[in-house]
Amino acid sequence: MSEVLSPAWIGAALVGGYLLGSIPFGVIATKLGGAGDLRTIGSGNIGATNVLRTGRRDLALITLLGDGGKGALAVLLAWLATRDGTVEQQAVLTSLAAGAAFLGHLFPVWLRFKGGKGVATFLGTMLAAAWPVGLLAAATWLVVAFLFRISSLAALVAVALAPAVALLLGRPHAIALLALFMALLVYIRHAENIRRLVKGEEPRIGGKKAQEGAQV
Repeated sequence: MSEVLSPAWIGAALVGGYLLGSIPFGVIATKLGGAGDLRTIGSGNIGATNVLRTGRRDLALITLLGDGGKGALAVLLAWLATRDGTVEQQAVLTSLAAGAAFLGHLFPVWLRFKGGKGVATFLGTMLAAAWPVGLLAAATWLVVAFLFRISSLAALVAVALAPAVALLLGRPHAIALLALFMALLVYIRHAENIRRLVKGEEPRIGGKKAQEGAQV
């Protein structure tokens, strides 16, 4: 095993990525912003969508950038640590750090492992790990959301396409596997949204209870 992918580096990427991902920006922003405990508001989710239910768009933006940025930062730090490695080695270590950060957001140790649904962290992570894939995923979300006005549907379509896009663009297999891993977890976290979509009961953007759609 190369020095870049030594047990020490892999362990650092996993632990560091997880701890970064565990930072609950939504909870921190709402508390410091005087909006109360986010976990007792609306759906109780810690993502930016639920922060909007406080009526504070500024706090929601901070949460969105924070949740996306922590995944991107995990990728950046792993990339810097592998500058002397091959492209494949960089892809492996950055994917491990990114996947750990994503798990940290979904299951943060600071909140008894009750975290968000991962959409913002997914996008931030993919933009840093493979910006064309992340950019296309974000564009897909915007297009689907504009056409159907359903946030959860937009998120589910965007993350589902990302693994295939990564392969089609010739990205390392580790990046495609990362996208697939995160997409599967996003689907699991959106199980209730999927049930409502099947029944035609999922709220639309701007409609009643819209905030209970795809939490980011």
